[in-house]
Amino acid sequence: MTDDAVQHGRGVLDTNTVILLPRVTDVTLLPAEPLITAVTLAELSVGPLVASTDEERAARQAHLQQAEADFDPLPFDAQAARAFGRVAASLRRAGRKVKARAYDAMIAATAVANGLPLYTCNPNDFVGIEGLEVVSVPLPEVSTTHRKTANVKTDAPGGS
Repeated sequence: MTDDAVQHGRGVLDTNTVILLPRVTDVTLLPAEPLITAVTLAELSVGPLVASTDEERAARQAHLQQAEADFDPLPFDAQAARAFGRVAASLRRAGRKVKARAYDAMIAATAVANGLPLYTCNPNDFVGIEGLEVVSVPLPEVSTTHRKTANVKTDAPGGS
């Protein structure tokens, strides 16, 4: 895991980072060619369906539609499926529950399978995954109340 963001040519953005992209003020902290995975698109697709308010549903739908417009997602293919086995084993060895982080593990597996670093605003979500280069994407400071809700990725689908 790397703490210092070194711009790569290509890199995978995790779901939370896709959602928080408008808050990233230093684009040099992102890859020159940002990519997402089909798993991120799936995770974003769940969001509007499980939203508890119309406002939340609209915001989640907007994130989904923006991602669909901006990215051609990397597939979760046979190579990613094999990498998932290694990712899940790494998480288990690190004492982490794979089921609780299934989306993150599949996104990480897709990055590993494609030999790409993973850019995230929540690097702790990916601790213990061997063979995954994690690049932390810092966000500007915001009020404590807002930061608690904005930077915490839940284990619920679409709750990024």
